[in-house]
Amino acid sequence: MSTFAKRERLLLADLLETTGPDAPTLCEGWRTRDLAAHVVVRERRPDAAGGALLKALAPRLERVTAEYAAKPYEELIQLIRTGPPRFSPFQLKQIDEAANVVEFYVHAEDVRRAQSGWGTRELDAVFQDALWSRLERTARLVGRGSPTGLVLRRPDGRTVVAHRGAPVVTVTGEPSELLLFAFGRQSAAKVGVEGDEDAITRLQESKRLGI
Repeated sequence: MSTFAKRERLLLADLLETTGPDAPTLCEGWRTRDLAAHVVVRERRPDAAGGALLKALAPRLERVTAEYAAKPYEELIQLIRTGPPRFSPFQLKQIDEAANVVEFYVHAEDVRRAQSGWGTRELDAVFQDALWSRLERTARLVGRGSPTGLVLRRPDGRTVVAHRGAPVVTVTGEPSELLLFAFGRQSAAKVGVEGDEDAITRLQESKRLGI
């Protein structure tokens, strides 16, 4: 596994273990047990994981996820820590890096920021750049449901257009925070927002950001 993916995987597993199976998360309707089951199913049950994108498979995904959520919590944590099975495509470093860095970072913050007294992680510049690179590639996808035009801007002025339209709302912050905003965690992201007041409200309350 790549350095970033492995680090974020282990950090997520540690957070899930520390908070226990019934702690809140930023994912609506999910406790930590549900989030852990989601992560395991995504890596180990490709026959069901497609339900996150294909409506026809959604009932199967729901059923399989419930089956995993019923397993002992410690078993779920261990499955996350040890990673995907031997012949999974996620075992390939390039796929692991491309698919899991953002997945594990966002879900770790889903756990961290849902707890009282949480603190912002100090992330190094290399990791911030890695997150920015991924955000640049996926901005149009995660922003396609935005109710307004949406521009994401780093503090140094670099920008990416997540959704074309008017009025335009510009969201400014570190890549890690912009990524959380773009993935539907608007209320938890530490960002600055500029634009028409009504447009900002619609964007902040939208449930259509993300994948």
